[in-house]
Amino acid sequence: MEPAELLEKVRSGLVKLYEIEKFTNNDVNKASEIRRRFLEKELNIKLEYLGKYSIDLNQTLNRNIENAIGCVQIPVGIAGPLKINGEYANGLFYVPLATTEGALVASINRGCSVITASGGANTKILYDKMTRAPLFKVKNISEAVRFVQWVKEKFEEIKIKFEEGSRHLKLINIHPWIIGRNVWLRFEAQTGDAMGMNMVTIATERACKYIMENFKEAKLIALSGNLCTDKKPGAINWLLGRGKTVLAEVTIPRDIVKDKLKTTPEEAQEVAFKKNILASAFAHAYGLNAHIANIIAAIFLATGQDAAQITESAMGISYAEVDEEENLYVSVYLPSLEIGTVGGGTGLPTQRENLRILGCEGGKESGLNAKKFAEIIAATALAGEISLLAALAAGHLAQAHIRLGKGK
Repeated sequence: MEPAELLEKVRSGLVKLYEIEKFTNNDVNKASEIRRRFLEKELNIKLEYLGKYSIDLNQTLNRNIENAIGCVQIPVGIAGPLKINGEYANGLFYVPLATTEGALVASINRGCSVITASGGANTKILYDKMTRAPLFKVKNISEAVRFVQWVKEKFEEIKIKFEEGSRHLKLINIHPWIIGRNVWLRFEAQTGDAMGMNMVTIATERACKYIMENFKEAKLIALSGNLCTDKKPGAINWLLGRGKTVLAEVTIPRDIVKDKLKTTPEEAQEVAFKKNILASAFAHAYGLNAHIANIIAAIFLATGQDAAQITESAMGISYAEVDEEENLYVSVYLPSLEIGTVGGGTGLPTQRENLRILGCEGGKESGLNAKKFAEIIAATALAGEISLLAALAAGHLAQAHIRLGKGK
């Protein structure tokens, strides 16, 4: 069918917007052009830029997008070099950041310079586990307790069913909760270099089928029972972790604080405590930090991560104190960093290139790339926190945004 004829069939309602690929031999680029032309005619507008992109939208078919009409382009900046002394990330790194916020990349870049001049950031991964928590219903609380005990006894059998789908998938724990006759089973699994949400969801469904076949009194109410917890800030991830739980730290010599950050360790410590800790506690925030979400969002958008998971990935604590030698010690704690280097948007060409810049493109055995990536993100978050804390302590924040964020 010719594009003009297909467009008229769409406009007349004979072909739905989501059906266009059926008539373009699954060519998403052609289908997206027809949708743009449809919108232009229906809405009497001009869409000049959505159709200007470098990637092949055919790569997104049945993978990344439906009803495609084009691409949104976000400027990408680079920060670094950033020296990291981690178990998986070790050396100098340049970090791509996708953002439309003026002054952000410059601020993170300053923090990278400070960390590198101070000998580098030390990083550690504490936990590595993606979760899914199905909800079951049983007859009463006695049955609920018996069900939980049965799951514990049958863990190895459940583990076999759970892991059938992938050699990279490893079930490490099933954490139960009971409210009345409702039972949640929080499956915790390692997923290699994939962020693993879909992988764990599919594996959990296999495990649930096995459970219901062998414990017939249990009825599955929801495959995702919201104790996972996905795409929402929550105490369960804050305390138990989800994805990668990561630490980063650096000790900044006093002279570097004065020369590069234009403040003192004491002033930076006071801002960190009273702003990040005291005020955040008063607000009951799940982020005791200055702006970790800025860094997480910029890296997520640049590297094809699930943008909705910025919500819990940006939860974190940044902490600063003056040490015994009167230098400035700063650390960042990220309990729920949900990232991957394969799957989802990481396979798109521009996102792959940004992962290539980090040396984290694609997959490796035992999830080494995702762990390396997690340490880089934590160290970059540390850089962003250091720079903003110093800007606040020195009274430079507003002027920096006037100079770099207002087109002056």
